[in-house]
Amino acid sequence: MRIKLLIFVVFPFLHAFSQKTVEGSITDEDGVALPAVMIMNISSEKKTYTALDGTFSIEATPEDELRFIRSGYERSSIKAKYLKENKASIKLIRIAEQIEEVEIANLTGDIKKDSRAMAKIDKGKMVKDAVGLPEPVGKMRETPADIKQVLLPILLGNLNIQGLYDLVSGDARRMKGQYRYDDLQEDIAWIRERIEDDYFIKEGIPKERISEFIEFSFLDKPQTRTFVRARNLTGALSRMEESLPVFVERLKESSVGKY
Repeated sequence: MRIKLLIFVVFPFLHAFSQKTVEGSITDEDGVALPAVMIMNISSEKKTYTALDGTFSIEATPEDELRFIRSGYERSSIKAKYLKENKASIKLIRIAEQIEEVEIANLTGDIKKDSRAMAKIDKGKMVKDAVGLPEPVGKMRETPADIKQVLLPILLGNLNIQGLYDLVSGDARRMKGQYRYDDLQEDIAWIRERIEDDYFIKEGIPKERISEFIEFSFLDKPQTRTFVRARNLTGALSRMEESLPVFVERLKESSVGKY
């Protein structure tokens, strides 16, 4: 009985002893560091994220499988024992985006027939399909009335009744405000769709305040939003990390003020 008890007591220590800290860095195919990559230990279900410079560290036994996940990149997995003893270097591959095939009319050699066939082809659509330009999504926006566009025609004897009404009633101002709000929510959603909530939570930001922090980072570091609109996630995260300490400190101050 004592022998069995000894085995059960010693086993956890052997398991803990076999664990080691796996360190490394993650880049894309061009060697650019990738922040906010989730590294998950499939066996222990522990996870962490790469820092701004793409580095990470996580506890794992040699037989544990580590999985690397980031939106827009192919998932990669490897057992810890296959990683180098020193810092491991991991490369993630971008997910290829397929471009639809562009259809070209078959030429017959008859100039009249071929010219009529080419005339039926939507050349604008061919270019959009070739370069991958997206079609407009949702309802097209109405251009809000502008004071210059309304007053100038009045001086020239032309009255824009609808434009004048929009300015006087405040509809133009409300429309602009709604557009700014919609754009802000779209930019916040773009970040949240690509970054796990845990990435922000581990930095001290509660889940319900993540969107608020992203909006704060847009104001604190305006270049953050510039990167978002350029669809440059790495650039946006590099600016957001500069805003993290400021926002977390404000959260602490506000929580202290409540008591």
